[in-house]
Amino acid sequence: MRVIITGGSGMIGRALARNLADDGHEVIVLSRAPESATRLPARVRAARWDGKSAEGWAALADGADAIVNLAGENIAGSSMLEILFGRWTPERKRRILASRADAGRAVVQAVERAARKPKVVIQSSAVGYYGLSREAPLPENAPPGDDFLARVCVEWEASTGPVESLGVRRVVFRSGVVLTPRGGILPLLLLPFRLFAGGRLGSGEQWFPWVHLDDQVAAIRFAIEKDQARGTFNLTAPHQLRNTEAAAIIGRVLRRPVWLPVPAFTLRLLLGDKHILVLDGQQAPPDRLVGLGFTFRRPRLEDALRA
Repeated sequence: MRVIITGGSGMIGRALARNLADDGHEVIVLSRAPESATRLPARVRAARWDGKSAEGWAALADGADAIVNLAGENIAGSSMLEILFGRWTPERKRRILASRADAGRAVVQAVERAARKPKVVIQSSAVGYYGLSREAPLPENAPPGDDFLARVCVEWEASTGPVESLGVRRVVFRSGVVLTPRGGILPLLLLPFRLFAGGRLGSGEQWFPWVHLDDQVAAIRFAIEKDQARGTFNLTAPHQLRNTEAAAIIGRVLRRPVWLPVPAFTLRLLLGDKHILVLDGQQAPPDRLVGLGFTFRRPRLEDALRA
C-alpha cells in the first residue's frame, strides 16, 4: 500500500508510519520542513506541504491507498511546561481550530485533483465532540456538545467531509486520551503519583476515556484495510472507568500511595480553560468498532499502563 499521513511527526503519526513501514508499505509523511526529517524508518519519506493546500503534494494522492489526516496543533501542549502553563488564549484557540480546518481542506483539494482517487480517507477526531461530562454512554449518533473542544471536533470532522461526494470512503475516529509514555497528557497524569502525591482529580466521578497507542494504530490500520469500515467510530478502550478508579490503578502500577485528591478549583486555577481535559470526560464505548470485528490488544487500563 501507499499511505499518506498528515501530522506524521506527531505521536500517533510516528507510530503509525513505523507500523506500516515495518510491514513493507510505502509511507509518505507530509511536513512543512521535510529536510529536517532525517531519522525516518525505511520505506518512509517526507514530502513538503504548507498545511493549508494541496500545492506541491497533490500528485502523491493520485492512486494512493489511503490518506490519514492527523494534522493539528497540539491541544494540551507539546511539553510538560506548556501543558501546565500554556493557556488557551484567544490566539491559541484560533490556531488550534485553523490548523485542523486548513489541513482537512488541503486533503480535499488533493482528492479533487487526483485522477485515481484514494481508496479511503481516515479523519481523526476526539470524544470531546460530545461535550463536557455526560453520564449516559454516548453512541456515535449522539449530538455534539457546545464547548470549545466540541466545536473544534465538529469542524475538524467536517473539514474532510466533501471527499465522500467524490466517491471516497471516509472513516472518522473519535479517540479518547491516547496513552503513551512519550508525549500526550499521560506524563501530566502520572507526575503527582511519581512525587508520592497522587489521588483523584476533582470529584473523581468524571469518566476517563482512554486508548493505548498500540490500539490507536491498530484501529487505523483496520479501517484502512477493511472496506466495510465507513462513517464515525468511537475509539476508546472497551473497559472504561472513572477518574477515581484510574487513580487507584495508576497508584498500584507505580507502587505509589493514592491519598491526596487534587481539588477542582486548584486545577481550574492552574490550567485555566484547559481544566476540562482532566475534570471532564465522556463514556463513549467502541461498540461500532468491536461490532465490525476489531479486537483491542490493551482493553484494560492496568495492562495498558504496565505495557
